[in-house]
Amino acid sequence: MSSDMSTTTATRGGPGHSDLEDLAQSVADQATSFLLAVRELAQTRDAGQVVPLLLLEVSQLLLAGARLGAQVDFVPADRFEPDAGPDPDLDAVRIALAQALGELDEYTEVFDPYDESPELVVSRISDDVAAIAQSIAHGLQHHAAGRLDEALWWWQFSYVSAWGSEASAALRALQSVVAHDRLDAEVDGFAEREFDDTVIAAELP
Repeated sequence: MSSDMSTTTATRGGPGHSDLEDLAQSVADQATSFLLAVRELAQTRDAGQVVPLLLLEVSQLLLAGARLGAQVDFVPADRFEPDAGPDPDLDAVRIALAQALGELDEYTEVFDPYDESPELVVSRISDDVAAIAQSIAHGLQHHAAGRLDEALWWWQFSYVSAWGSEASAALRALQSVVAHDRLDAEVDGFAEREFDDTVIAAELP
């Protein structure tokens, strides 16, 4: 945390104290729900279940992130971040998700769409989800300790700098998998139906 930070709990024009409490609780609830869902999905070996449920969970978490991004910058009272304790080890979750997703895990995205020369990068959904979980879990530790301004600052800062981009990229990849699964099947089914109708019409006297 930079040494030139203001000592106010929120920048001028921000929401009132009760609003901050409500926002912090709302984000904490969504973060907790995400972490629980991710751990449960990591025990599932069926990509057909993991993909649509991850799509749902990431979408809901991004809504919480968007609420944070819409606020003015949160500024904690302390100049330096208090020790939140050890972060949870989510490596087993990452590995399990990678195994469940299989070849669907790896995808390609544009790193910065506003860069003069957009760069394609290879990412993994399992890496993104584990990194997102790590970031929001860190904020949850501050929230559990009663440091609401610190939790909001961390969630907002990490959303803008890290997990917002990771969640958005993972969301695009997951939605693409669902779209291909549905639309490709519909195209194949339509072609088969068209072929059947043609055969039936040819067989009619």
